[in-house]
This record gives sequence, C-alpha cells and structure tokens, in this order.
Amino acid sequence: MRQAEIYFKDEKAGLITQHDDGSFTYKYDDLWMSNTNKPPISLTLPKDKQEYKSKYLFPFFYNMLPEGTNKQVVCKYMRIDNDDYFSLLLITARYDTIGAVTVKINKSI
Repeated sequence: MRQAEIYFKDEKAGLITQHDDGSFTYKYDDLWMSNTNKPPISLTLPKDKQEYKSKYLFPFFYNMLPEGTNKQVVCKYMRIDNDDYFSLLLITARYDTIGAVTVKINKSI
C-alpha cells in the first residue's frame, strides 16, 4: 500500500491510497470536509464523506501526469516503470503543477 497527501493551495485536502491489488481510494480530510468554504479538488471528486474507489488511477490525477517524451524522460531518469502511474504522480506533482493541487508522499506509513 502506498499513500500520498493531496494539497489544494498548500492546504491538506485529502489522501490518495494505492492498495496492494493496484486499486485506488481517495478520501477528503476531515478538516477540509468540515469547512464549507473549501471547494472540491475536482468536479469529478465532489466533496463527500465517503471515500472514492477506483480500479485505476482517478482521471483527475492521471491528467496531471506528463505525456509523450516528457513522460519517457522522467521514467528513464527516475528509474520507474512507464506504467507505474502512482510513482509518476508522486515524482511530478510534488511542487510545480498547472493547477492548485499538489501531491506529497505520506511519511506516516
């Protein structure tokens, strides 16, 4: 199992988990949920107390990944498999993303 914290404008919004079977869950942080002024991180992941489940990386996060030559370069230099989307997300969405969402490794596990 691997996890990463999801930040929206540098505030923790939730937690994404990749389970041992390759499936994913996303759960909003309790503090984020309790504040009605905080938006959902995506229209496809509306604020909900239940966790979201998917057999694949959620499209919102998948769309944050580099493509084509950029993806090949990152995978080569970081020595990760081209199909390891979660590792690619952890490496590329830590600091500089197009939107307000960043992804940081959960060090508590």
